[in-house]
Amino acid sequence: MSSNTIVSFIPVEPENRARIRAISPDLEFVCLYPESAPIMTREKPDVDGNTDAIRRASVAFGVLPLELVPEMPELRWVHLSMAGADRYCKKGALPDDVLLSCSTGAFGQAISEHMLACTLELIKKLELYRDDMAKGEWSDHGFVRSPEDLTVLVIGLGDIGSRYARLMKLMGSKVIGVRRSGASMPDCVDELYHQDAIDRLLPQADVVALALPNTPETIGLIDSHRLAIMKEGSILLNVGRGNAVVTDDLCAALESGHLAGAALDVTDPEPLPPSHRLWRIPTAVITPHVSGFFHLRKTYDNIIDIFCAELERYVSGQPVVNTVDRSTGYRRTM
Repeated sequence: MSSNTIVSFIPVEPENRARIRAISPDLEFVCLYPESAPIMTREKPDVDGNTDAIRRASVAFGVLPLELVPEMPELRWVHLSMAGADRYCKKGALPDDVLLSCSTGAFGQAISEHMLACTLELIKKLELYRDDMAKGEWSDHGFVRSPEDLTVLVIGLGDIGSRYARLMKLMGSKVIGVRRSGASMPDCVDELYHQDAIDRLLPQADVVALALPNTPETIGLIDSHRLAIMKEGSILLNVGRGNAVVTDDLCAALESGHLAGAALDVTDPEPLPPSHRLWRIPTAVITPHVSGFFHLRKTYDNIIDIFCAELERYVSGQPVVNTVDRSTGYRRTM
């Protein structure tokens, strides 16, 4: 490394600062947050007070503001505290010789559990009963379903999609997985297909779950055509990127009753404007991109663990495992 300075753009607690510094005696670690800052802070990092450290940084950890990159001539490695790397993969976002890695593997537990909760909420119609509470209504919304009766189609079998598939399989569902490449079938699914099979799989599924990154191939993946061929009364989950679903087309499918419900932790646009019709659809469950981040403490701990393991490899000259292929936006397979 031409410089030995790591700058963190997320809060790091004192014990984890010591852990990072202990990896190599030559490392200088600078966190742009005070030691007392809570990990869930929404405050911005103190960039103005740390311009010298930023300029000499060879490693950026966390969520690096891309507008700072021209001010970082020593930058050699960016490790993101998130799994999605799409905006860092755009041409010109980072110099070609800067290594990019991400925290894939940190979020599977938190987000898959959120997906499971949303699935149960929708198949048991809990969102309708919650609305009745606000109106003081004692109503019966009829039949519900069991996970044992469901065929679940998981599109995107990374860490998050695989963890959700495993949970649904444990609940008794039939699980079909879709991924872009690879032939070996993981034990979390009963059937495995590539993305060119989506149109013939959608009519079979009671639940369609999207756990996809933002790539040119995933934008608008679920549109009016694909919503129309989904099974009558099925539900849609999206925890990847909002633009994988054409929002107005989804609204129409929910309003017509063709879909029984949708749970979205991501939307297009995001944030969803207060006036958007999606807010007023009773069978839509919307959360403001909160299934990940650090809402589950284990997620934060996972991110620190992943970074420390990657830093040990980096300083010893070994390959970083979670390297992002900037041509695809996916983690590069070793």
